[in-house]
Amino acid sequence: MYDLLFRHVLRRTPAEFIHGVAFGAIRGVVGSSPVGPRIGARLTPADPILHSTVFGVDFPNPLGLAAGFDKNAHGPVALGRLGFGFVEIGTVTALAQPGNPKPRLFRLPEDKALVNRMGFNNAGADAVAPRLRALPPADRPVLGVNIGKSKIVDPDRAIDDYRRSARLLGPHADYMVVNVSSPNTPGLRDLQNVTVLEPLLAAVRDELDAAVPGPRVPLLVKITTDLADDDIDAVADMAVRLDLDGIVATNTTTSREGLRTPAAEVEAMGAGGVSGLPLAEAAQAVVGRLRGRLGPERTIIAVGGIFTGEDAYRRIRAGASLVQSYTGFIYGGGTWPLRVNRELAALLRRDGFASVADAVGVDAP
Repeated sequence: MYDLLFRHVLRRTPAEFIHGVAFGAIRGVVGSSPVGPRIGARLTPADPILHSTVFGVDFPNPLGLAAGFDKNAHGPVALGRLGFGFVEIGTVTALAQPGNPKPRLFRLPEDKALVNRMGFNNAGADAVAPRLRALPPADRPVLGVNIGKSKIVDPDRAIDDYRRSARLLGPHADYMVVNVSSPNTPGLRDLQNVTVLEPLLAAVRDELDAAVPGPRVPLLVKITTDLADDDIDAVADMAVRLDLDGIVATNTTTSREGLRTPAAEVEAMGAGGVSGLPLAEAAQAVVGRLRGRLGPERTIIAVGGIFTGEDAYRRIRAGASLVQSYTGFIYGGGTWPLRVNRELAALLRRDGFASVADAVGVDAP
């Protein structure tokens, strides 16, 4: 049914408009009481083989919703009830900002992909923090918070900008991700250079420790497939030096290679990052490379081109402890998380694993 709706209605309607309508419907129905909990009970897998503990946090299943869907923490409870094991909100910046001019989100149905140049449109850390604080503990999913640089802030002030977001949002996060890999904020990807990135992450770590004096908030950094192998290795080595909890791999790509959508159509969409199925093989390779470099201690959250339980399973076997998707959810619909989790559980049992953790990295170098 969802496939028919997507082919005949949704793909013909501006992508950002439909996103707003669909997210509003999810919040209104799945986020409501008492309907929402009943829906959650049907859509949330209770299979114990999917449960795992990663960087000290209990995850009911390893499939998360990637940052970008809920930028402002308007609906994490509703999204968790759809069957996601965790929800990552953001990207949130210290300062509120409108993002880039519209249109800025486009579908490539032939490729099962999206192109976006959203530009970190969000309400800012001052507005998002109270929403996170107000979440009912009993209904709150495992929550990641993804933070980025405010567009108007000069690069030489980026550390202070990230520190402010960490200070405001860290107390409400089960883990935090520093995003330096979006292609849609000018100069942001320059921060992936280790000489710049290392002091930035050290400062965020200090800020989190000061803001949350209790249990340490896990800290990860998000990178892109567009990095050269030597740069991926450098980020991995830096993660070990700084004792980061892990790496999120990977963000969107600026590459347009290998797309089935006609080149003229893609060119007309303009600049932006490609997400979805075209990233799958490159993201898979990055996960394997990172696991070989990081060793078994640090967490990899895999994202990019995950559409099926088989996709998630391959990424786990390559070295990811957790997986995320955004584009797969857009193309798959509201019951998609349940289908992926069921497929993943069946694959784990087929190959004799007792848990997700047992399968992590079995194919890694």
